[in-house]
Amino acid sequence: MFIFPFYNIAQTQQGSSGLWIDDGYLFSASPPVQYSTSDFRKGLKVQIDGEPYIMSECNFVKPGKGNALYKCRLKNLIRGTTLDRTYRGGEQLESADVEETDVQFLYKQGETWVFMDNTTFEQYELDADAVGDGWKFLKDGMKCMMTLFNGNPLDMTPPIQVEMEVTYCEPGAKGNTATNVTKPATIETGAEIQVPAFVNLGDVIRVDTRDGSYVERVKK
Repeated sequence: MFIFPFYNIAQTQQGSSGLWIDDGYLFSASPPVQYSTSDFRKGLKVQIDGEPYIMSECNFVKPGKGNALYKCRLKNLIRGTTLDRTYRGGEQLESADVEETDVQFLYKQGETWVFMDNTTFEQYELDADAVGDGWKFLKDGMKCMMTLFNGNPLDMTPPIQVEMEVTYCEPGAKGNTATNVTKPATIETGAEIQVPAFVNLGDVIRVDTRDGSYVERVKK
């Protein structure tokens, strides 16, 4: 949205051009972004019936005949409810009218995660439902992205990749460098992920937070 000074006008006016005047300022409204089915993916935030949703699942289905189908599960970011929708290839959804802001993870208190806006220093609290699987990758001081709707926090997104220390795993086999043989390992947040067999206790590894997958071992 663009704001231009427009003095000596006190009343509000709005026209078909998408411009309106309020309290002496001229506002220009930008049309919402439209997402086509080719943009659909897990984590995409869209607006349905005036409320923000996030795609928790999206699966592509190619029937024997006809258009491709996209089976999506969407979570309401306000109420936490879910709905299942099927879209034909080429259909569109409107982007969610939400604000994304940089925050820093401060600490966890009980079942509440506390974050701070890096610009305003305002603090926000999220419960377990809002944090979701993000808790697995949160360390004190970590920078994240928070979604706000009407100034209220809805959810958070950790960095795409994070470095985590392995705090427990079975000993790695010497000389085994294969990545297709995996084993469970506990990382410093207490989460368990699958890692290659050669990873050892105390190793620092890089993890993809989108699916919790191992990326690589970080050289010390």
